[in-house]
Amino acid sequence: MRSIFTLLLSILSVTAFAQSTFMKKSVDRPIQNRGFVAQIVATIGYQGYDESQEYFGEGEYEIFLDNVDGVLDNPIIVLDGFDPGDARDITGLYNSLSFGGQNMADILRDEGYDIVILNAPQYITGGKDIDGGADYIQRNAMVLIEMINYLNNEKVGDEELVVLGPSMGGLIARYGLAYMEQNSMDTETRLYISFDSPHRGANIPISLQYLINYLAQELGDADAVAIVDEVLNSPAAKEMLYDHLLGHLLAGSNYLQDPAKLLPEGAPNFRDAFQAELDALGFPSQVRNVAMVNGSALGATTGSSGMQVVDTTLDLGSGLTADVALHFTPDAATTNNVTSFDSFFFGIPLDSFDAEAESFAFSDGVDSSPGGTGNISAALGGGGASNPVIVAFIAALDQDDYSFIPLISSLAITNEDDWFAIPDIGGTHTSPFVNTYIPNENESHVTVTAASAEFALDEIRQTVLGTTDFASETRYLLVENPVSETITLQLNPSLSYEDVLISVHAISGQLGLQQKINKPSAQITIEHAMSSGIYFLNIEDAEGIHTLKLVVH
Repeated sequence: MRSIFTLLLSILSVTAFAQSTFMKKSVDRPIQNRGFVAQIVATIGYQGYDESQEYFGEGEYEIFLDNVDGVLDNPIIVLDGFDPGDARDITGLYNSLSFGGQNMADILRDEGYDIVILNAPQYITGGKDIDGGADYIQRNAMVLIEMINYLNNEKVGDEELVVLGPSMGGLIARYGLAYMEQNSMDTETRLYISFDSPHRGANIPISLQYLINYLAQELGDADAVAIVDEVLNSPAAKEMLYDHLLGHLLAGSNYLQDPAKLLPEGAPNFRDAFQAELDALGFPSQVRNVAMVNGSALGATTGSSGMQVVDTTLDLGSGLTADVALHFTPDAATTNNVTSFDSFFFGIPLDSFDAEAESFAFSDGVDSSPGGTGNISAALGGGGASNPVIVAFIAALDQDDYSFIPLISSLAITNEDDWFAIPDIGGTHTSPFVNTYIPNENESHVTVTAASAEFALDEIRQTVLGTTDFASETRYLLVENPVSETITLQLNPSLSYEDVLISVHAISGQLGLQQKINKPSAQITIEHAMSSGIYFLNIEDAEGIHTLKLVVH
């Protein structure tokens, strides 16, 4: 029986899953005026949850000097995301900023900014093989800290840094900057841009995880085992995935499901520990925190809860067939079958595997939630592989896209557990970001569009100095944010204003100040003595209550 299983897997290869499934591949294009690739080693070690000692992380970087004076004087760091096997190199990271025939990095270099690409390579340290692109987020954050310190020492002038973190890179940036502040290290950084990063967890359909793990563990193919070990069971994936197959296994088995563990659960000893550590560290308070995301602001779903992803019979040749069915996780408080795999030899049953999933009562299954999308076909090589079985499987898909970074997660909204809630930042929902770009439709994860690029460019250029929610953006604008000792509001010259009541509250709800202004014009200026931190600025006038978020240095 084992020989038939081995033949089955040799025909149905899933090796393509290992290559760069979490960030879209960039267009290969030439880059002008390149520097050289250099190595950097962290001076702060990190000991992972399953490690007996600390190890010092390593990275590789390239500085792309600006096209104005060619001097390192205005650095912008762009970080690597989840990239097992280092399939996406520095050139790929640079080109991932492309949109509509243009590239953000090119635009910024033409305006006098220097682009620094920090890649997470594979390396050996302390006798341990480390795959940097799938390693602990914390250890990669220590490499970022080293990069920040190096650039602040090497740069000419006193311009502060900008850090752009796509995908997992946004978590690395958040952790590194907050760690530096907590340990009294000067970041000399003015802006942190989180780009569709999983602040509350990422998602790969648990149905797909079960299928790949079954093919790996039960059929024993070395390539499939490597995919599980190096991708799904990598430290970074176990830290980030909201629902992980390791949280559902029957005691003593490496693939069978425990029928008592159907609700979403992260990897044991990793997921909850990491989220608790990240939450305790918080966000950097001396940096302007903004986010550009790929999930729908209007709550558009990615398919529907419990829907059929695929239900097909695969002809594997030599008398072998397999019936395969996958479904999204179900509606709230319900259970469904998410994975079914039955193999046959000339119609005679060989083996069968099934797994179920249950959703919490407060939210439908995350697979179909609003968010930056991933897709199953890309995970399986996009149909471009020569294996006809994989091509047939992809052709049979009823639903290709799934929610990879749920919108609630990418906005770091902490007081909402419903993955399908429409964000109401500054109102119902609490988010640490003082400005956000949210498209109306779901987009492929870490896709740069003309609109999101303009958002990021405006933030970097400091042409947008304030942020408002949807109701207040036409009436009030913060002239400077973060603020120092004075809060200045710009008024819309085309509108009239009567009495205005202004109050500032800390995130905890404590009132920081309150002041009434009679018939203001042009600007409102208020002096304050509030301590550093994030606050909500409430402006009450004849049109209603308008809420802005501000950061006090």
